[in-house]
Amino acid sequence: MNGFREALEKLRSPYVEELKNWIDKEIDGIYKIRSKKLQESKDGKKFLLLTLEDRTGSVRAIDWYNAESNDEKLQVGHVVNVRGRVVYFEERVQINVLNEQDAVRRLSENEYDIERFVKSVENVDEMYKSLLRLIDTIRDEDYKTILQRFFVEDKNFVEMFKSAPAGMRIHHAYKGGLLEHSLNVAKLVDSICKIYGQLDRDLLVTGALLHDIGKVKEYMVNYNGIEVTTEGELMGHIVIGVEMLSQKAKGIPYEKLLKLKHLIASHHGEFEWGSPVLPKTPEALVLHFVENMDSKVNRVMQIIDKEDREKSWSEYDSNLSRRFFLK
Repeated sequence: MNGFREALEKLRSPYVEELKNWIDKEIDGIYKIRSKKLQESKDGKKFLLLTLEDRTGSVRAIDWYNAESNDEKLQVGHVVNVRGRVVYFEERVQINVLNEQDAVRRLSENEYDIERFVKSVENVDEMYKSLLRLIDTIRDEDYKTILQRFFVEDKNFVEMFKSAPAGMRIHHAYKGGLLEHSLNVAKLVDSICKIYGQLDRDLLVTGALLHDIGKVKEYMVNYNGIEVTTEGELMGHIVIGVEMLSQKAKGIPYEKLLKLKHLIASHHGEFEWGSPVLPKTPEALVLHFVENMDSKVNRVMQIIDKEDREKSWSEYDSNLSRRFFLK
């Protein structure tokens, strides 16, 4: 019976976050190649350094046996079946690829489930209803008209918006992430307007719901997970979003449209963060701060959720340039 359990265990493909429970065991796992580099040891032996990932995280893998042949046939973005032994090396989990010709094998789309690489928000429909209720509270008819043109009348946009991610890896990188992030930001700025009464609440809530609309065209979800589209690579979601707003703006007063465009254009806040212009209205400044806060809080929560709660500190996060206390 023990042998049967062990055989079943080997057939299972653990997620990256589960690998810490597989130390000194062999796994037969399905992962996507994030990066690869053919290197040479001090004694002249070639080895292939891989970074593998799934929706739960990333892990380093080392191939000492078929490094050059695998380097030639494998590309970044390929989904692969990996057979190897899980070890703990240099204070982190690592997969040592087995000495077999097909220990790393590229998979076709019908050999794995896309859900392995892209998770989904479960309460998308409830969030969408919450978004519609928020739109109903907008008193300015021009801003409400624009929101209704996007989120009520344009059924194709609605479906794209409900299923789109808000990023590839850093924050809200899952199906429904764009809706979740936009709704969070809109609710937060709505609350802030109750404290700072001088702010144009309708403008700010409208801008919050629209600030990332370009991401419905910037990202796509396919069998390789979340990828940037050609349009996204060449233009980016800020420019795309401003264009999308212009297409829905018939009959909207120019000054109101200009303020909304500025919210979209400036929400990254700094030139070095990809913003084509700095926030130059009170509403634009608030939107930038709140949008940035929601993205970072989401990032931190993802880091904490993936960590072993027996530890005191998370792994170092290069995006936020720090570790996080877990206790």
